[in-house]
Amino acid sequence: MIGKAILKINPNAVFVVRGEEIEWLEGTTPISKADIEAKMAELPTEEEERTARENLKASAKAKLIAGEALTAEEADTIVL
Repeated sequence: MIGKAILKINPNAVFVVRGEEIEWLEGTTPISKADIEAKMAELPTEEEERTARENLKASAKAKLIAGEALTAEEADTIVL
């Protein structure tokens, strides 16, 4: 979760997380722990992400059955 939060703040960040310690690599500007914790609080939990994926798959299936167009996000849920 720490890694996800860091990459939401800075998608180009290069770092290693060991326990609670973050090592910033390749000249990445360090992000404060307070900023990382604040971003973590904004991110969905694993359960929320799982529920959202399941809902998206169900929506895609219903649209396919009904012959309706899928959104790009719904189409991405289909494994061919």
